[in-house]
Amino acid sequence: MRLISVLAASLLGTLTLGAGWAKADVLITVDKSAQRMSISVDGKPRYAWSVSTGKAGHETPVGTFSPSRLVKDHASKEWDNSPMPHSIFFTHRGHAIHGSNAIRSLGRPASHGCVRLAPANAAKLFALVRSEGMQNTRIVIQGHETRKTAARTVKRDRPKIRPAEPMSVGAGYSSRKPDRRDALRPAPAYNGYGGPVNTQAIYDWR
Repeated sequence: MRLISVLAASLLGTLTLGAGWAKADVLITVDKSAQRMSISVDGKPRYAWSVSTGKAGHETPVGTFSPSRLVKDHASKEWDNSPMPHSIFFTHRGHAIHGSNAIRSLGRPASHGCVRLAPANAAKLFALVRSEGMQNTRIVIQGHETRKTAARTVKRDRPKIRPAEPMSVGAGYSSRKPDRRDALRPAPAYNGYGGPVNTQAIYDWR
């Protein structure tokens, strides 16, 4: 009977320990709307940093992820061997949290889908995940990348300026081509002997 109690206690301890392993001790939360990352350990806030998530066309995926691998010195073959120090990969497509020298871009979407950190902060997070274990780390990405609407250029209607027409020099004739509308206009009545010709009177005379 005593042996059964000991075995039961041992089994209970094993199950409790296993439950502790399954717990996400390290929680990494990325808010794409605010371009911020917060890290808590055992429910207590530890760090809060600015990040850069994916720009338009390369949005960082949202959801809950677990780290798949850690690479201290990584270079992206897809993007001209760009350095990705202290990479924490979390998708099979190659998305990772990593350091970046583009510090001025932090705080706005600028990456090709990864989550960028300042190099020193990426090193701290990398060490934390490695010490606590990838199995005890959870990554939550939420929100959406905000985009600044490009200012629209308002085109004002400007009056069309007609270029000056050159005038011929000499006899006083203009070099301007006759307007078609002028050609369609009826010729003025001929003024003979100080007055217009009465065509009706001529017809009656005949």
